[in-house]
Amino acid sequence: MRIVVAAVGRLKQGPERELAERYRKRAADAGRKAGVTAVDIIEIKESRAGDPERRMFEESIAIANVIPEDAAVVILDGRGESMSSSAIAGRLQGWRSQNIPAVAFIVGSHEGLAPSLREKSSLAIAFGAATWPHQLARIMLLEQIYRAITIVAGHPYHRG
Repeated sequence: MRIVVAAVGRLKQGPERELAERYRKRAADAGRKAGVTAVDIIEIKESRAGDPERRMFEESIAIANVIPEDAAVVILDGRGESMSSSAIAGRLQGWRSQNIPAVAFIVGSHEGLAPSLREKSSLAIAFGAATWPHQLARIMLLEQIYRAITIVAGHPYHRG
């Protein structure tokens, strides 16, 4: 199973980018024992449209174009479900056992996601009630993907 993180915006060089890449690499390395073939980050260019609705629509089209065929789609959404790391691992394990070829995790911009993309999602998750900058949300997501993979692989990283 391939894991794709599609995120609107580009992380600039610096600590955030380094930390995101560290968790992506850890997830990819640990994933080999858990049936994960790749962990990829695809950065979606932010729309320059003047109208917020148009920006959301253009970004959602760009995201939809990078979602692998037959993938389970997970969106980050403040109104989504707060899930434990073990629950996320359970979802990954379930999709893998159903021979789902890929899971696409979507991090939209501050404009949100078009309704058509939301409807395509298999799951909406939230990182609590607080509002997080998209850069930190991406890092937290990558850490949770790594943690979920280690749970599936039986690695001792997760202890709680």
